Order: sequence, then C-alpha cells, then structure tokens
Amino acid sequence: MEKKHIFYFMFLLPFNMTLVTAEPEEEEGFNQTELGVTRNKIMTAQYECYQKIMQDPVQQAEGLYCNRTWDGWLCWNDVAAGTESMQYCPDYFQDFDPSEKVTKICDQDGNWFRHPDSNRTWTNYTLCNNSTHEKVKNLFFSFVCNSIVTIIHLTAVANNQALVATNPVSCKVSQFIHLYLMGCNYFWMLCEGIYLHTLIVVAVFAEKQHLMWYYFLGWGFPLLPACIHAIARSLYYNDNCWISSDTHLLYIIHGPICAALLVNLFFLLNIVRVLITKLKVTHQAESNLYMKAVRATLILVPLLGIEFVLFPWRPEGRVAEEVYDYVMHILMHYQGLLVSTIFCFFNGEVQAILRRNWNQYKIQFGNGFSHSDALRSASYTVSTISDIPGYSHDCPTEHLNGKSIQDIENVTLKPEKMYDLVM
Repeated sequence: MEKKHIFYFMFLLPFNMTLVTAEPEEEEGFNQTELGVTRNKIMTAQYECYQKIMQDPVQQAEGLYCNRTWDGWLCWNDVAAGTESMQYCPDYFQDFDPSEKVTKICDQDGNWFRHPDSNRTWTNYTLCNNSTHEKVKNLFFSFVCNSIVTIIHLTAVANNQALVATNPVSCKVSQFIHLYLMGCNYFWMLCEGIYLHTLIVVAVFAEKQHLMWYYFLGWGFPLLPACIHAIARSLYYNDNCWISSDTHLLYIIHGPICAALLVNLFFLLNIVRVLITKLKVTHQAESNLYMKAVRATLILVPLLGIEFVLFPWRPEGRVAEEVYDYVMHILMHYQGLLVSTIFCFFNGEVQAILRRNWNQYKIQFGNGFSHSDALRSASYTVSTISDIPGYSHDCPTEHLNGKSIQDIENVTLKPEKMYDLVM
C-alpha cells in the first residue's frame, strides 16, 4: 500500500493539496459543507445497503458463495465462489469517475479476497480516480521526452554545422519532433491548470471531466501548429534544418504556447482570488492573509509554467542575454525536478509515509521482528480515509478503514484534502 501511495503523493498531490497553511479549525470550516454532503451520501448508501441485506431472500443456490456485504463505500450482493463482482464507481468525491468500474473478488473458498499486506477484505477502487494519475504521468512524461529530445537535438544537430549546411530531411524531422514535444510540454501544463482550476473554482463540474479531452489537448493539439510550421518552413524558409530563428514563422509555434501560458496565468490569479476569499472567512490578520496568498502563488508558478510569461522577452546586450539564457534554461529543464521537490519531498504527508516505511524497515531488519501481524500493526497507521481507494474493506462490525463509525465525525471523507497543510 505504501509504495502505491508514495507514487500518489509524489505526483497527484500537486493538484489536490492545498496551497496555504491552515489551522485544524480553519480546515474544518473550509470542508464542512462538502464533508456533510459526502458523509450523508455514504451514510445513506450504508443504510440502504443494510436494508437490502436484511430484506433480500437468502441465497438458495448450491455451492460456495461470498456473503452480501457493505465494504464502506458500496454494497455487494451474494457472489458465487471463484468469480469477480463489478459495479460503477460511487460519486462521493469530485475526482471519482462514475463511468469507471469497481471490482471485488470472491475466491474459490467462498471468501472475499483479502489483501496480503493488511489481511483485510479488499475492494479495488483504483480505477475510480485513475484519470488523475494519468494526467500527472503524461505531464511528467512530456517533461522527460522534451528534455531528452532537446539534448539529442542540440548535440547531434544544432552543433553539427556541416549537417546544418547540407539541410537533410532527417534534421528537419528532428526539429519537427523537438518543436512538437516542446508544445506538448506546455499544453500538458495547461491541462494541469484546467484540472486544478476546475477542482478548486468550479468544483461542481470536476467529476464530469474525461481523460480523452486531456489527451487531445496535451498530445493532439500541438501537432497542429507543428505541422503548419513544417509546411510553412518547407515553402518559405527551407534552410539550416529549420533551426534559424530569423523568421516570423516561429510565431506559429510560440503563439499557441504563449496563449496556453496566459490562460494558465488567468487560472493562477483566479485560484489565488478564491483562496483569499476562503481565508477571509477565518478572520485572520491582513498580513498573514496575504502572506498565505503569496505563498500559494509561488507554489503554483513552477507547476503552471508562469515564469515563461513573466520573462517573455530576451533582453539586449551580451551579458544580459547570457544571464537570461541561463535562467530560462534552468527553469525550463529543471522544472520537473522543482515541482516534484516542492510538492513531494517537502510535503509533510509524504515525509510521514517515508518515515513509516523506514521505521518498518528498522523493525523488520534491525530488531528482528518478523511476525507479520506485528509488522502490519506497525505499518498500518491510518489518519484519514484517503487510504480507502487502495484498502477499502468490509465492515460488518461497522468499522471503516480501521475507524469506528463514531470516529468518522473527525475524519475528512475525501481522498484529497483541498485545504490542507503543505508547508
């Protein structure tokens, strides 16, 4: 579980975690309405499930089967042994896709599948928010591809004056791929901006987002300016492997990128506006209020690529140009490292999971405790119900993910906490 959730915290948290510091009572105020709606949905579903369990006739079919049960989020009917039951994801949370499927396995002995790490009955909800993981993986994959192709292009093509002078088709293809992947990089940043803005500002539409549109915008749309640029260069400026920047045809590539960054800048300002509005509800001191807004802005900047809007023009003069080139190349090619460092390794929850794994390692290999139950009790410390996507389990004794029903009042029932501690 921890390995999967380390990946979750490394890449999913940039969109879901809060961008401000909040006291526990402030966080409760932020989430109260949404928490109440979510809690009511789950409690209503639980009540209806228990009613159904009691009212449905007893299974009369011969052979082994798994008993009907409530797993904490969904209700499951009797299932024949050796089969897999499936139903649609619940709509409790904004990042859950109700069109995706939840699965629960009944083994050959007529028992619901138990996860080997926790020894608890387990329901697979991982596909419910799989699209969020996919968006993150695509963003970082675009970072990797863009950096690799840029290095290859600069070393194999741009620095080879003899190759540039002959102007072969292969180097033009290399330039086309370079420009296309550069566009993908920025448009996947736009996808993240759209997702974050939708999640925070217009959350009512968040659950209706579909991954197909993000794929089209992130990978498909940059092909259009790249192809137009290639055709235009082949007709009007077909020399030097299309590397020369002494032409206005480059605006075909740079125009859509600048537009994407300006849209992200709008998203950033609007998100900060919403955060300030929410912070004013807490009646904090004015200086503290705006300090948190500034912190939120600075954290969002590396994710959304706004530094390229803040420094759009290359200054004149040899020294100024060199300084500008160094700054922009560092920001451009180390952006992925910067984002992962800020949102992963500086995040308290990720650090807590790493410490928990390290403590488990010391217990297992340092102190010689090999009993699996001891290890499970040492590692399975749950502070929120955010672990449920990987470890939802049946609760005939009215326990949900290790917490009794009475404890749920103190727990946020949402996988990601929109206004949580980040720094």
